[in-house]
Amino acid sequence: MNQKILPASSNMKEFEKFLKSPYDIGVFLDMHISQLKNVSQMAKAHNKKMIYHVDLIHGLKSDDYAAEYICQEFKPYGLISTKSSVILKAKQKGVIAVQRIFLIDSHALEKSYKLIEKTRPDYIEVLPGAMPWMIKEVNERLNTPIFAGGLIRSEEEVKNALEAGAAAITTSKIELWERFS
Repeated sequence: MNQKILPASSNMKEFEKFLKSPYDIGVFLDMHISQLKNVSQMAKAHNKKMIYHVDLIHGLKSDDYAAEYICQEFKPYGLISTKSSVILKAKQKGVIAVQRIFLIDSHALEKSYKLIEKTRPDYIEVLPGAMPWMIKEVNERLNTPIFAGGLIRSEEEVKNALEAGAAAITTSKIELWERFS
């Protein structure tokens, strides 16, 4: 993936800004199931590729059935989830599978390592992404491309995450979309 910033939208106003941006790939976070069709059609009309965060689609259970439904009905570029069943279904359906992990403590990190070794996602989204030393550790341990997300608030934090080995930054901070476009 050549895009270093992945604009993340959590409402229609942000999504419309993404549609007008020079970026090809975007992430849609928090949405209601009733918005999926409209968002998908708008993205296609603007030649944009969407990655949907399955765990944050209200009205849809975050499981392999939801992943299959989204893949068949909306043909996304990718899916993000913390759930292994969603990641495995996304891979089966031929869309980009992004396993989201939270850097809470050592126990959670070890549990995430075991999960990722089992699911083998295409990408890992590490939250918070403002910890470059952890991006480097996860990258070295798993040898899977990383998206850094969460609590990245400045240009310097974007650069630090990329220098630590992140393939891209997921951010809803529109100022960062604009600075790196």
